[in-house]
This record gives sequence, C-alpha cells and structure tokens, in this order.
Amino acid sequence: MIFLCTDQNGVSYVFLFLHRHSNSLISLSFPHSFCLFAIGSTISWHKKVQKQEGQMIISLPESCLLTTDTVIRSYLGAYITKWKPPPSPLLALCTFLVSEKHAGDRSLWKPYLEILPKAYTCPVCLEPEVVNLLPKSLKAKAEEQRAHVQEFFASSRDFFSSLQPLFVEAVDSIFSYSALLWAWCTVNTRAVYLRPRQRECLSAEPDTCALAPYLDLLNHSPRVQVKAAFNEETHSYEIRTTSRWRKHEEVFICYGPHDNQRLFLEYGFVSVHNPYACVYVSREILVKYLPSRDKQMDKKISILKDHGYIENLTFGWDGPSWRLLTALKLLCLEAEKFTCWKKVLLGEVISDTNEKTSLDIAQKICYYFMEETNAMLQKVSHMKDEKEALINQLTLVESLWTEELKILRASAKTLHSLQTAFT
Repeated sequence: MIFLCTDQNGVSYVFLFLHRHSNSLISLSFPHSFCLFAIGSTISWHKKVQKQEGQMIISLPESCLLTTDTVIRSYLGAYITKWKPPPSPLLALCTFLVSEKHAGDRSLWKPYLEILPKAYTCPVCLEPEVVNLLPKSLKAKAEEQRAHVQEFFASSRDFFSSLQPLFVEAVDSIFSYSALLWAWCTVNTRAVYLRPRQRECLSAEPDTCALAPYLDLLNHSPRVQVKAAFNEETHSYEIRTTSRWRKHEEVFICYGPHDNQRLFLEYGFVSVHNPYACVYVSREILVKYLPSRDKQMDKKISILKDHGYIENLTFGWDGPSWRLLTALKLLCLEAEKFTCWKKVLLGEVISDTNEKTSLDIAQKICYYFMEETNAMLQKVSHMKDEKEALINQLTLVESLWTEELKILRASAKTLHSLQTAFT
C-alpha cells in the first residue's frame, strides 16, 4: 500500500508499507531527487508531493526493472542463447524468478522476492471445485487459462533440464509445476508494459513485460486515472496521477477499465462498486424467453452475429446495455416488421410494442440471473461451512457473486422505471 502523509512542518511524503514480515534494509539506485531507504517495514521517498493533477507518483530507473535483459545478463544467459528453439520472453522471466527464489539469501533480488505473494488467487490457482462456482463465462476462461499454463509447463521441461549444471538439486524439484505457476502469476499480475523489443536468442513473441519492484505496491482503484509509461528521455518507468489526493489518503493507480470478471481472471481480486462491473448475457440466455415458434429466429441470430451483437451483451449499474437492448429489439421484431432490422441496429424506434416486448424480456432475463446468483451465493455459503481449508478462495468467489447481485438489482430497478412509460 502507498499513502500520502504530511509531517508537522507541512512537508508531504509518499509512504510505502511493505509486507509485514519483511525486515530487510533495501537500497535502490533512484534519481538524485529521491532518497529511498527502508527501516523495518516502511519505505519512504523524501520528495515533496504536490497534491494536484499531473504529479509524479513514482519514477523507477531502468536499472531497477527486471526484464529479459536482466535475465540474459545473468548466469542463465548462456543457456538461453544456445537453446533451440529460442525460449519465449515469458519463459526467460519465469525461469529467472524460480531460480532466484530458489537461491534464497544468495539472490540479489531477495528483498523484492520477499514482498511478492507466496500464493496467488487467480482462477488458475484455485481448486477445481471452487472454479466450478464461477459464472459460466469466467469458468470457461479460467479453464482455458489453466490449460495454457499446463501446456506452458509441459513444453518448458526440456529447457529446465538443460539448466541442471547450475544446481546441486534435481531441476525437476526446483522447476516444479507449482513453482512455474507462481512465477507465471507473478509476471501476469504484476508486469508493466515496455515498448516491444526483439532479441535473436528469444522467440518472436512480443517482449514487452518488465517487473518493477515496489511499483506493484500501488493498489488498483477504478475511480482514479493515471499515466504510466516508460520515459525514453529519463530511462525510467514513470507513473503520474491525473487525480487529486488529500493527506492520509492511500494513493491508487488504475489497471484499466476492467470489469470484475476480468480483474478476477487476470489479477485475482474483485473491486467493490466497480463502475465497469457488469453481468454478461450469453447467446443461450438471450433467446431463453423468446417465442420458440419464431420462424425468423435463426435469421435474426445470424444478423446479430454478422454485425457483432451476439457477444458483450451486459447488465450494468445503469441497467441493460444499449447493445443488449438493441439485440433484444431485433429479436423481438414481428414478422411484418422484420425488414426494419437495419433501423434497429441504427438505434431507431420501430414501435411501442417492440420497445415494450424487449424491455419485458430484458426484465425476465434479469430476474433469471438474480435467482441464479442467489442460488450460487447460498451454495458458496454452504461450502464455506463444509470446506474450511478453502474459505479464502470461497470468500473471493462470494464477493464476485455479491457484486453481480448488486448490479442486477440496480438493473431491475432501471428496467422497472423504463417499463412505466408503457403502462
């Protein structure tokens, strides 16, 4: 966490609170405008903070970033450059993380490694029975992600075996699936973006990731705006705020305008009252309450698919999205009005009947999701009583469903207001 504090003389400082078990003295090469030191578990920048938009929060020099350049310059470099086919940039970073973590006190990166999570809460790390409790769309993505990491591990084992001369222990015990999963999650959840680079000793996959020690102590908030990028002139990774803070407030950054399912999948957490949060409506649910006797239904679905209106249909805090209502209006077109489908996609009102019917079906879908969500919350609650070892994972899933229920309730209220215009 990072907080903005002010001393008795009115001078403002940025304070970083590290992992409570970290007692290391840390020294990094920062620009002369910073004096960075650590005592116990607190790090501070002695730099007066202007509590206004555009203020620099952190500037981390390139020499402090952990990149593929760092890896290639290390003891792993010779093994990477001779391995064929060339390892991916991701594999290079993951291998370095696992190796350095194994080195323990001998690692120069120990202070950074010690503040990293010991385990992650992304769906790829959850128990299968917990993944089964996720919304269907998220569950499918989680299973796809798990398969990707498993394939990543399987395809990397020969490369790991080539590193045996570096270790006394068997490499299979060092570069285990759990160790690689931890490294993969570290890169996936904490890496910052750099401009693409290309090295002959690495594969052609984009080399854009860098780990930035202590930048990842900044927590996410969807309500703030920041500018984060590598400054080619100063050779530093910089984060500037476009928001204001008062003293004693925690300083946040924004990972992007992500909904909660995306935050859960990629970062392993859920944001309360996230303005970008939504509930996704699948194709199957979209047509669940439509007349099965509609002979034009297949053609309508085809039109929606051709024009990109079959996916990303959602309920949000403001009610059903424009895309969802548009799709329902087209699906609700009467046979004699079917030729007006282009006007529907352009946002034109076809008839009061079409408007009312689409709102009624949207309400039925919303109520269906509310019943499903309540049922899932009860299921999670019962499992929390029975599976005490999984309580942390289950609590996270519970928070996701709870936020989705809040959204659905807000949408139901909006739909009720919209329907009053036709009564």
